[in-house]
Amino acid sequence: MRICASAAEAVAGIEDGSTVLIGGFGMAGMPVALIDALIEQGASDLTVVSNNAGNGDTGLAALLAQGRVRKMICSFPRQHDSWVFDGLYRAGKIELELVPQGNLAERMRAAGAGIGAFFTPTGVGTPLAEGKETREIDGRTYVLEYPIRGDVALVGAHRADRMGNLVYRKTARNFGPVMATAAATTIAQVSRVVETGDLDPEAVVTPSIYVDRVVAV
Repeated sequence: MRICASAAEAVAGIEDGSTVLIGGFGMAGMPVALIDALIEQGASDLTVVSNNAGNGDTGLAALLAQGRVRKMICSFPRQHDSWVFDGLYRAGKIELELVPQGNLAERMRAAGAGIGAFFTPTGVGTPLAEGKETREIDGRTYVLEYPIRGDVALVGAHRADRMGNLVYRKTARNFGPVMATAAATTIAQVSRVVETGDLDPEAVVTPSIYVDRVVAV
């Protein structure tokens, strides 16, 4: 695990065509400094996995506005302030894979847990299940869903210690924990890095084994 001096250092090496998992529920828990650094870094043709498709003109919306994202995988692509994505989608400039929120979280959790696939009732009988394998279990129909893995996860946490253990603050603990387990490289933006041993072990949500880079902003 490396503690980086800047957000630019933290996102260095992210390649064109990467699948990037970006934490956040709206703006809560969104690693805006890392996203801004990624914009400056220049990686393009990205597939981004996030709960929604950006808010206003900052954070993920700013990345979309730069034309860096080829495809969005998310649960809520349209909100009252998701005008950047809306414009790109209507113009045919971005692809969308819509995934129910629980399925989105579970598909990433499955990736981190080494689960090959799982059956869920969510989406059965809707266009989201078209072309997917289904199975009847105990009289109920389920659809087969596969893991979502990322090349990189950008997560926003509250604090880290010098080993990379992470704690989160309130609702900012949303998709970050599962995304950290589902990516080959996890980069965490935190408000402060403390000495190892200063975090209550019982409060650690993301163990350091899942964290590759940390930057305090």
